[in-house]
Amino acid sequence: MNGMIEADVYGNVNSTHLMGSRIQNGIGGSGDFARNAFISLFLSPSTAKDGAISTIVPMASHVDHTEHDVGVIVTEQGPADLRGLPPRRRAERVVAHCAHPSYRPLLEDYLERAARGAYGLHTPHLLKDALSWHTRFLETGSMVP
Repeated sequence: MNGMIEADVYGNVNSTHLMGSRIQNGIGGSGDFARNAFISLFLSPSTAKDGAISTIVPMASHVDHTEHDVGVIVTEQGPADLRGLPPRRRAERVVAHCAHPSYRPLLEDYLERAARGAYGLHTPHLLKDALSWHTRFLETGSMVP
C-alpha cells in the first residue's frame, strides 16, 4: 500500500502536492510500485483537517499516478477495487466505497451533472466545477459549500 493525499472519482491519485501546488513529499518509489505491483493499493483517510477536506474529489489537483496504474483505493470507509472497470463505474465505486458520507451527496451530484453536461461521456467532467472544491478550501478553509 502507498499513501495518497487525494484521489479523484476516476482513480487518479495525487500523492505529493497539497491543493495542487504545495509539495508535501516526494514521489519516491510509489510510481514503480503502482506500475509493477500485483495489486496497487493507495490508502488515505476519507477526510482531513477535521472534515474540511475530502480526500476523494471530482478531479485531482495534481496527478502522480493515473487511473491506469491504480488498482484499489482504500479509506476507513472501505476499499474500492477498480481493476477492469470503465471510468464511470470506477467513479461510482470510489464514491460509494471510499468517500466520507458527508461528501458522498456532493460527489454524486457532480457525477450526475457531469454525465448530463460534459463534452464527452467516457470520463465526464465539468471543467468549471472540477477543481472548485480546492478553490473553495483555499478561499474559505473548507471544501463544504
